[in-house]
Amino acid sequence: MAIATFAAGCFWGVELTFSELPGVLSTAVGYMGGDTESPDYESVCQGDTGHAETVWVEYDPEQISYEQLLATFWQCHNPTTLNRQGPDVGTQYRSAIFYQDEMQQVLAQQSKADMQAAGVFSAEIVTQIEPAARFWRAEEYHQQYLRKRGQGHCRIS
Repeated sequence: MAIATFAAGCFWGVELTFSELPGVLSTAVGYMGGDTESPDYESVCQGDTGHAETVWVEYDPEQISYEQLLATFWQCHNPTTLNRQGPDVGTQYRSAIFYQDEMQQVLAQQSKADMQAAGVFSAEIVTQIEPAARFWRAEEYHQQYLRKRGQGHCRIS
């Protein structure tokens, strides 16, 4: 089992996307990358905690690779919009890869460089790549939010 953490805008759709991948054992939504202890949804949405809405992905590396998770990350959001995904605006909606170890850091940096060089996106990729900090699990009503409501993906480009 291994852990990966990604921020790609509103965490509801991002969590659903990752949870459907074969080899992903579990997911959770929460907050990472800020400087406030015990953040909650309201404080994160006000934009003054520094946290990003983040998805925690527990996966089996024998079934799915970190590179495959990175490919999904690039496909499920627009990494060229700074602090924004569609109508959601603020640092809490930034694009970020929070790496767990040096191998993830190297793979994330290479993946970002490869995506930029390939011209997949028409603008510069602004995704931050930084070490994982403490993951603060979001309130229970946010966990598996779309699945609980029988709703599909809410991808924004």
